[in-house]
Amino acid sequence: MLFDDNYRTIDSVSKGIYKEKSSKFISLAIPVMSETEVNDQLKTIRKEYYDANHHCYAYRLGFDKLIYRHSDDREPSGTAGRPIFGQIQSFDLTNVLVVVIRYFGGTKLGVSGLINAYRQAAKEALQEAQIVEKTINEIYTLEFDYNSMNEIMRILRIYNAKQIESSYSVRCQLKVILRKNDALRFIEEVVKVKNLSYRYLQTQ
Repeated sequence: MLFDDNYRTIDSVSKGIYKEKSSKFISLAIPVMSETEVNDQLKTIRKEYYDANHHCYAYRLGFDKLIYRHSDDREPSGTAGRPIFGQIQSFDLTNVLVVVIRYFGGTKLGVSGLINAYRQAAKEALQEAQIVEKTINEIYTLEFDYNSMNEIMRILRIYNAKQIESSYSVRCQLKVILRKNDALRFIEEVVKVKNLSYRYLQTQ
């Protein structure tokens, strides 16, 4: 059974603003690919909004959506990071960081008020985001005899595999990319070609 080899993310930074009882919540949705990138973005945001009271956030990474974290940044436990993360889940996104910056207006919102404010602020940013659907792809190198070129090209067309790099000689080398769901059948087909070798490189 094939698994879902596509995912939803955002393609650029988006911003939202939400106000509640004089408190101002500025939300940013940012595309990210790693926890290092998350940390760099958080450092930049904290520096830019140095005078804010809180910088709460949540993120989710990976095609399988298994890497995630959320932070309340000194707000009462469960009132900020978790509702922000809930919006990431609601929009079914991955490879995304959502940060909500709060400027306290002098009036306490209470637990339910904070949960609602952070949820709405995160939602504002994500509603403004350009959401895109991407495929999960695998990259391989193929090495084969030149006289097998026509057969290789035929297999590439069948599985819609795209050439990234190529080198043609007595022995040819191709670097190709194709959808993950097609990769197993593709490999099963190319290994039938005489004197062919292949190597998996990465998933992206």
